[in-house]
This record gives sequence, C-alpha cells and structure tokens, in this order.
Amino acid sequence: MSSEDLRPKGPPTIRVIAMPADTNPAGDIFGGWLMSQMDLAAGTVAARRSRGRSSTIAVDGMKLHRPVRIGDEVSLYAEIEKVGRSSMRIHVEAWRRERHAEDTELVTEATFTFVALDGDGRPRPVDSPPT
Repeated sequence: MSSEDLRPKGPPTIRVIAMPADTNPAGDIFGGWLMSQMDLAAGTVAARRSRGRSSTIAVDGMKLHRPVRIGDEVSLYAEIEKVGRSSMRIHVEAWRRERHAEDTELVTEATFTFVALDGDGRPRPVDSPPT
C-alpha cells in the first residue's frame, strides 16, 4: 500500500511551502515551525466547529516521522476526534510533497486539544454561540 492510499480523505485544511527561514543548521525545517502550522490547522477546525474563539490547551503524541525540506509543499489535514462540553480533540497529520514530484509522505502527526472561549476568554460550551 502506498502512502497515497493512507492519506486522509478530502482537501487539506492548510497547505504551505517550507521556506529557507524555517530551517535548522542541518537544512531541515524546524519541528517548531511544523508544530505551529499544525496548530493553525487545528485552530481553523476548532473555530469552525465552535463558531468562535478557541485556544490550544494541550498537544499530545507529537511524532516527527520524517524531515521536511526547503521547498516542500506541506499539506495539513485536521479532523475532530471528540467534542466535550467546552473542549475539542483534533488530530492533525502533516504530509510533504517535493515541489517537482507527486509522491507524498506522512511527516508528522499529533492531537491538539482546544477549548471554546467566550468574549472574556473564559471556557464556554462548544455548542453555544459565543457571547
């Protein structure tokens, strides 16, 4: 089975190009840069699901499977795993594709927990509109 068969179904939540400013001394993309892109993808899903402001409160199981290189297209797929009263668990996978190729591979994955927030920054139920 190819990695193409394992890729999440549907369009990515975010797609971005890895740039030289985001590299470590070895020339690979910083894990922190990748984690921030994953947080943005999870945050997009959390905001849409909660219909308002939300905040990251935890990141679990971060696995860096393979490096990302300058110029790679990174596609981030985010999917809600569970919705609680005020929280949402969102699994994110990052896949890379060299700019001149079609093959993709899973590079990183993690589960982010977000909490829906009201106008004052306090937790609120996910399913009630923000105040």
